[in-house]
Amino acid sequence: MDGFLIVLWGVRILFLVLLYLVLARIISILLRDLRAAAREPGTALGRLVVVASPGGDPATGRSFDLDAITTLGRDVNNAIVIDDPFASAEHAVLSFRGRAWYVEDLESTNGSFVNGVPVERVAPLGFGDELQVGEVRFRLDRGRA
Repeated sequence: MDGFLIVLWGVRILFLVLLYLVLARIISILLRDLRAAAREPGTALGRLVVVASPGGDPATGRSFDLDAITTLGRDVNNAIVIDDPFASAEHAVLSFRGRAWYVEDLESTNGSFVNGVPVERVAPLGFGDELQVGEVRFRLDRGRA
């Protein structure tokens, strides 16, 4: 065998080793993300607590555990149903992105408010902030362990 063939085989083997290393790294990242996503059941990312509800439904003090994507509105298909004449059928969506909560107003008639400020499209929502949908006000709290 001449030197060229030896170098060629060496490059091929090196390429395969690098390819397997990259694939192993990708698999380890995917497994870590899957383990994080399959967190222990019963732990919520956050919760909404009803601060004020003039109509009485939902009742003041009631707590709602939040999923990564939670819809709010009058329609019974929403995760949190708000029986308020000023709330739209599909009023707003709360989403957990990365490590923060965001609220998106779904072009509702009366709008959504975070700490009294109207939500234009998407607005960040921190723990302790108040979200108003119709006449119902919620406070975002940390989830229960």
